[in-house]
Amino acid sequence: MTYKPDTAETKELIQQLVSIPSPSGYTKEVIAFVEEYLKQYNVETKRNRKGGLIATLPGESNKEHRMLTAHVDTLGAMVKEVKSNGRLRLDLIGGYHYNSIEGEYCQIHTASGNTITGTILMHQTSVHVYKDAGKAERNKVNMEVRIDAKVKNEKEVRELGIEVGDFVSLDPRVEICDNGFIKSRHLDDKASVAILLQLIKQIEEENITLPYTTHFLISNNEEIGYGGNSNIPEETVEYLAVDMGAMGDGQSTDEYTVSICAKDGSGPYHVGLRNSLVELAKHQDIAYKLDIYPYYASDASAAIKAGHDIIHGLIGPGIDSSHAFERTHEESLACTLQLLYHYVQSDMQRY
Repeated sequence: MTYKPDTAETKELIQQLVSIPSPSGYTKEVIAFVEEYLKQYNVETKRNRKGGLIATLPGESNKEHRMLTAHVDTLGAMVKEVKSNGRLRLDLIGGYHYNSIEGEYCQIHTASGNTITGTILMHQTSVHVYKDAGKAERNKVNMEVRIDAKVKNEKEVRELGIEVGDFVSLDPRVEICDNGFIKSRHLDDKASVAILLQLIKQIEEENITLPYTTHFLISNNEEIGYGGNSNIPEETVEYLAVDMGAMGDGQSTDEYTVSICAKDGSGPYHVGLRNSLVELAKHQDIAYKLDIYPYYASDASAAIKAGHDIIHGLIGPGIDSSHAFERTHEESLACTLQLLYHYVQSDMQRY
């Protein structure tokens, strides 16, 4: 069966998702959005104690299960210190490099529920004052948040309700281009979350009965290493992480195909499942690339490290400039969704 995804819908979902602040540890609002989306299609969901969401679609067989996962948590920061000059020092959440967030607009989310905007800057930003403005190291000592409020000292900042431990999120700057590109922060991994939501919708609208009971874990702690290592039913045989494909020198992944990962920094993925996905892509004429991501780990590898007896795999759309100024193309989104659509309806292999 030829399946042509509605990439305009995928991009619209991505835009909605990336516009909801959700650094690891601050994901309640985005999880609620996903939950409400799935309610439209009467999909059974439950939350785990970590705050993630599990959706389950019953299958013909309940003896063997599949599980797919994508994560809604993103990189971000916390307030580390309220400085005497009325600015904030940050402690980063996840794998940002300071040079990739310099000059970005941000939001400070206070414990009382207020949101205050600001900009992440070098302390030595003004070239008219600081001779080393361009050469000073971009690090936690030199970088600070300039708050959009009339504050001159620590006391005035705290009177706004800002305190150590408040979450800081970055403006995604999402833009949908006319030629099929979508660029935004946090495509890792909200692009894949949008893909899974659209997949579930398609299954429900077509009244497809899956061959195996299939769980969809929307995890919320992947960026800090443990989003998908629990709440895996004992019946789960195959566990597939849907996350970004890493691009750069020496990589085969691009923005126009689905990336199938053979190995990342955690080690090889299950060769049988990987080969099965490749054969499925070939059979359905889906453009794909095999790749190795050298500095990477997924929720599937976290599940393996936690001791789960599963067959694990990793695929996803190709994302350029990961953990920084991310971009992908609708062709990559479509290829990923097509492969998943056929995968969840395929027979489980006996590896």
